[in-house]
Amino acid sequence: MMHAAPAAASAVQTEPTPSRTVTAERISVTEHLIRPHVRRTPAIEVGGEDFGLPPFPLAFKLELCQHTGSFKVRGAFASLLSREIPAAGVVAASGGNHGVAVAFAARKLARPAKIFVPEIASAAKIERIRAYGADLVIGGQRYADALEASERWVQESGALPIHAYDQPETLLGQGTVALELAKQLPELDTVLVAVGGGGLIGGMAAWFAERIAAGSLKILGVEPESAPTLTYALRAGRPVDSPAGGIAADSLAPLKVGELPFSIARHYVREVILVSDESIRSAQQALWSVLRVVSEPGGAAAFAALLSHRYVPSPQERIGVILCGGNTTAVNFAR
Repeated sequence: MMHAAPAAASAVQTEPTPSRTVTAERISVTEHLIRPHVRRTPAIEVGGEDFGLPPFPLAFKLELCQHTGSFKVRGAFASLLSREIPAAGVVAASGGNHGVAVAFAARKLARPAKIFVPEIASAAKIERIRAYGADLVIGGQRYADALEASERWVQESGALPIHAYDQPETLLGQGTVALELAKQLPELDTVLVAVGGGGLIGGMAAWFAERIAAGSLKILGVEPESAPTLTYALRAGRPVDSPAGGIAADSLAPLKVGELPFSIARHYVREVILVSDESIRSAQQALWSVLRVVSEPGGAAAFAALLSHRYVPSPQERIGVILCGGNTTAVNFAR
């Protein structure tokens, strides 16, 4: 049984996806390419009753245990290892996590990196970008401003742009999350994925495309009510500007969803569920209380759909939730 926010948007088209650049076969090749550089993150099986929910099978894929604290490093390595890097190095615009990932990958591969982030980027992410040695530029109110500044730098310097979500290599890297999850938990019925620009859900949906088409798996997107990028795109039939605020704005609030992720999501994402900032914060607190897992707001958004009852599984429905990021200063062990 499925219950979503009144404003939720439905997708799933019957014709084949137009994308031939992001496929399961290419994701498998990418996985072999990046394997020496990324972690196989754990999946932990619990139950809905652990969180005061009905007793359905529940599992979390802990991408917040990945290098740099998020799944983003997969796409960063996929780009840097499969493309020719000029002497000027690479450049990225980011709300935070993508910038951390590109800075990390560039340092590992001995390439120069310049990262542009908006003023809303969290202190935890800014500190990590600097720690990895990238040239950091902070400016503008949101991700779109950082992206515009990075594009000007590409024209001035000749550096290679590494897009956070609207680039084939990025989606191929993020799709390896689904490849791993399928091996760890092959019998899942439903996977909940937070959506910002769409790189993670686009890559994962491409990997699971055959199962989705066969009806043996569904992927649901989860967005903050204050940053409904995919919801707006599905209603309009194309990526369009959307609100970009809320407590997860540094990871889930670009101006609009990417063209390439949208071309996949509109065919393979069953539904997009909207959640409040309050429910995201409650999900963060529950993850800490029950599992001792520290998640940033964007990382907890997918779980918020369950905890707030915006999505109610059937009793035996096997649910997987991607905890996609943990870069936060919410826990202060110095105290």
